[in-house]
Amino acid sequence: QVAKAVGLRIFVTSSSDEKLQQAKNLGADVAVNYKTQDFAREVREITKRRGVDVVVDSVGGETYAKSLASLVRGGRLVTCGATAGPRPQTDLQRIFWNQLSVFGSTMGNMREFAEMLTFMRKRGVKPVIDRVFPLPEGAQALARLEAGNQFGKVVLKVRDGL
Repeated sequence: QVAKAVGLRIFVTSSSDEKLQQAKNLGADVAVNYKTQDFAREVREITKRRGVDVVVDSVGGETYAKSLASLVRGGRLVTCGATAGPRPQTDLQRIFWNQLSVFGSTMGNMREFAEMLTFMRKRGVKPVIDRVFPLPEGAQALARLEAGNQFGKVVLKVRDGL
């Protein structure tokens, strides 16, 4: 939603057709199931062999190499998670021959977080919340995350009003 709010063309990938449809409903332009399609090849075909400028990869593991292969020469891969594993296979030659940049990113500092909240409010970007669990059901919330069934954030409610 954030990238769409600034006018970017959005490509998404997932192993779930249901999640891909949800992403399309939120504004994704292209959705590719990486279990059934080679998403790097799809990106290259759709972009007429150019590739994309930036990939934001929160999965790591099996998608990492394809994320790199999706990038234009001089492109950037932003890694902000490793839900499929922290040690992906990487073709280092692809990184240096194509002059790719790899960045690690977290939520940012408090100033950047406040700026993002202001941006979201002004642009009408709504956080996607999959489900809210009361704190005593924390184990069920974690199980939902581990199963990969969520679309959006899983929230633990500490007490009413929070």
